[in-house]
Amino acid sequence: MLYRLLIIFLLVAPMHLESNAQGVRSHIRSGNRDMRGGAEGAASKAELKYRKAMAADNKNAQAMYNLGCALLAQNKDSMAYEMFEKASKTETSKQRKAMAYHNMGVIMQKQQQYGPAMEQYKQSLKLRPHDNQTRYNYVLCKKLKKDQDNNQNNNQNNQNNQNNQNNNKDKNKDQNKDKNKDKNENNNKDQNKNNDQNQNKEKPQDGQMSKENAEQLLNAAVQEEKATQQRLQKAMAQPRRRNIEKNW
Repeated sequence: MLYRLLIIFLLVAPMHLESNAQGVRSHIRSGNRDMRGGAEGAASKAELKYRKAMAADNKNAQAMYNLGCALLAQNKDSMAYEMFEKASKTETSKQRKAMAYHNMGVIMQKQQQYGPAMEQYKQSLKLRPHDNQTRYNYVLCKKLKKDQDNNQNNNQNNQNNQNNQNNNKDKNKDQNKDKNKDKNENNNKDQNKNNDQNQNKEKPQDGQMSKENAEQLLNAAVQEEKATQQRLQKAMAQPRRRNIEKNW
C-alpha cells in the first residue's frame, strides 16, 4: 500500500505570466527537494513550500497534489485526502489524475474503509489500466472487505444469540415469578377457604344454638334430673306421720 509523490515537469509559461509562474515553480521545486532529501521534518518543510505555491496560484493542480503527498507523509490523512480530491478535479493529465485517485484509495484503505478505497482504485485504473500497484491494492481491499463483512456478520449473529439468551432468561424469570404468584394466591385461597369452613363449623346458624351450648344445656338437664331423683328417693325413705284427731 504505497502513496506516490508526483515529480513536477515544468513547462515554459507565457511572458505575461512568467513572474507569478516563476514564483509557483520555485516553491514547488523547493518543496520537492525537501521531500526527496528525506531529512527529519522534510515533509513539514515541504508542506510550507507547497502552501506558498498555492497561495500564489490556488488552482495549481501540481501544488495541490504535492501538498497532499506532504500531508500524507505526516499522517494528516483528512487534509491530504482533501488536497488529492481537489487535484483530481483540477488536474488535466490522466497520469497525475490517476495518481490522485490512487492516493485517495490508500487513505481509505488505511482507515479500513475498503469499499470506498476500492471505488477510488477503480477510478485510477480507468485512467491507468496497467498500473499493477493500484490493481494489487484493489484486489487486496476486495479480500479485506469480504473478511470484514464476514466478521461483522459473525459478530451480529453472536450478539443476536446473546440477546435471545438474555430474553429467554428474562422470560423464564417472569414465568417462574407468575407461577409462584399463582401458587401463593392458590395457597392463600385454600387457607382462607379452610378458615371459612372452620368458622362455619363453629358459628351457629340463625335460630340454632352452637354445639357447645347444646352440650352445656344437656349436662345441666342431666344434673337437674339426678338432683330430682335424689330428692324423691330421700322423701320416700322417711316414715309418714298420721294426724291424730283429738276429741275435745
